[in-house]
Amino acid sequence: MLLGTKAVRMGDDLGPLWLSLKVAASATFLIIAAGLPLGLVLARSRFPGKGLLAGLLVLPLVLPPTVLGYLLLQAVGKRTPLGSWLDETLGIVLVFHWSGAVLASAVAAFPLFLLPARGAFEAVDPALEDAARLLGRGELSVFGAVTLPLAWRGLAAGAALAFARALGDFGATMMVAGNIPGLTRTASLAIYDAVQEGDSTRAAWLTLWISVISIAALGFVQWTLPERGRRP
Repeated sequence: MLLGTKAVRMGDDLGPLWLSLKVAASATFLIIAAGLPLGLVLARSRFPGKGLLAGLLVLPLVLPPTVLGYLLLQAVGKRTPLGSWLDETLGIVLVFHWSGAVLASAVAAFPLFLLPARGAFEAVDPALEDAARLLGRGELSVFGAVTLPLAWRGLAAGAALAFARALGDFGATMMVAGNIPGLTRTASLAIYDAVQEGDSTRAAWLTLWISVISIAALGFVQWTLPERGRRP
């Protein structure tokens, strides 16, 4: 009987953790897909309003999570034009669904990828890209063969930071996805619930797992940093 109780408890603990990993991985994919072109544009292009755009893109870094969640609700809620269109046209419902947690954590973590990505692209010598163009390579080939290999450390570090941030998101996720057991209750929300219920063992167990994964992500970030005297 005791073993069965422990098995149930282990399943209850790992459920929110697996959901957090799924949400963080999905959010990181979205962040990279949007952050790569935006980071390249901010690093290489000049246009009116560039500073304003850059400021807006990193705004989630300084906004309170509940404010960010509220703004997302106003943008993608079921009664908003965008939310209604997504529901009626594509059958996508973000509010009170795990996909809403993906969106919320992606927006919250986006600046942690964009800033390193922009810096990595700015560090690439444009002369090397021009040399590849003179050899007949197209823009996509130049990006894949020259730019990405030279910028990979900054991009990898940004992706790891964004993943760690998305893994532990709380406020924005709570506002957009809610706290529904088995559907939207991530590890961070489960830790909050466990503390409220006085279940310190469960809270400590989930905190340990999240801490281990986050430390591993930060260790990866440190590994991507070039050592003195070593070429990137």
